[in-house]
Amino acid sequence: MRLFKYGVLTLIFACSSSVQAEDLLSIYQQALDSDPNSRSAEEKVGIGATQKGQALGQMLPQVSLSGNWSANRYTQTGVITAANPVSHDAISNYPGTRYYLSLNQSLMDFGKFWAWRQATKVEDQYATEAIEAHNQLMFNVVDRYFSELQAEDELYFAQTEKQSTEKRLEQIQKQYVKQLLKITDLYAMEARLDQLKAAEIVSESKLVTAQAALTELTGSIPAPLRKLRDQVDYLEIQGDLQQWIDMAQSQNPAISAKQKAVIAAATNVTAQNAKHLPTADLQLNYYNTNTGYQSSQQLPYNVETAAINVNVPIFSGGIITNQVKEARYRLQMSKNDNEATMRSIIKETSDAFLSTNAATHSIKASQRALESTSKSRQAMEKGYQLGVVTISDLIKAQQDEFSAKKELAIAKYNYIKNRIRFMYAIGSIGEENLHEVNNWLESNNQ
Repeated sequence: MRLFKYGVLTLIFACSSSVQAEDLLSIYQQALDSDPNSRSAEEKVGIGATQKGQALGQMLPQVSLSGNWSANRYTQTGVITAANPVSHDAISNYPGTRYYLSLNQSLMDFGKFWAWRQATKVEDQYATEAIEAHNQLMFNVVDRYFSELQAEDELYFAQTEKQSTEKRLEQIQKQYVKQLLKITDLYAMEARLDQLKAAEIVSESKLVTAQAALTELTGSIPAPLRKLRDQVDYLEIQGDLQQWIDMAQSQNPAISAKQKAVIAAATNVTAQNAKHLPTADLQLNYYNTNTGYQSSQQLPYNVETAAINVNVPIFSGGIITNQVKEARYRLQMSKNDNEATMRSIIKETSDAFLSTNAATHSIKASQRALESTSKSRQAMEKGYQLGVVTISDLIKAQQDEFSAKKELAIAKYNYIKNRIRFMYAIGSIGEENLHEVNNWLESNNQ
């Protein structure tokens, strides 16, 4: 399994080594062109528009025209005439035509009106959901881009520490052969090397998973990604948390979409209740034919009708009553979804705000820790050469230094991902945020 994962990594890097590194904006453009979720959200907007058009069409005039042409054969048996006193059959053949033109226009139908109002609200809901899907895509691009960079760094640190430990082990083995070291020192270094090999396998798996997550957005394996620059200003988010929560509640498109869904569900309740009300419509008919009763031939005649039809629902087997109940249940479900989304956004806003600001402190602390552990490792190496420090102390110092490097890198990535998560939660994420983060990346010539 390990060989397979490592082979996948090698193949990916080999295929993309000659290609320029991708930045955040190019990955975003690839995702924008190929992400099926965003495209589906846009298609739903079209569906909403057509549903509203269908509901409106129910209130507009309905005109239909039908025609009929027939070949008629009329036979009368036992006919006796003065010219022909012998009984015989009288047969006549003639073509027949019928034309029927009908126009119906609703004059009063509250059910159709409220169905149109509901379709209008659903269209607004779908449009807001499309905005949310676009925001979700931008957040996913940033999150998965830097998750892959983080996985690459973790693998790099594991491999670098492993290589350093392997060299150190070779030196210890030579010293042990010369009986300059104890067997416990050799065992300690071998144990540490085994730990690093295991950490490398885990890091390889994380990288494959992170690459697969990014590929899911773009639809193809991206080229190597541009790295994060060393000099970036990691600033805290200013302002009061409650003010940011209020902003999220007022402008987050996910909340707005759920609120519009509640309005649409409430309108549907009214639409279903309206089916209990009387309806009235205007009917205009024009009828022309030269074929009479039982296909008898006669002179052409026209029938013109103008009528107002009134329908009063009395009993429909409980269908309308149950439709109203269903609409009310759906309204309550929409309210529950809205409440759940509201709570989730409040939690996301709070967590992203606090995590972003905590990451700024973590970055500063990790930088100081890296400086300290680097100096400690250098001192331990000198002490080990002088014989005043054990190999275990040196291993611990090396481990602390690499851990500090890893924690610093993770803190930087956490800051970026949480900051974008915060912008997404308050509903303010936009392409300008992607441009800002993209400027934090190295250029291709670096």
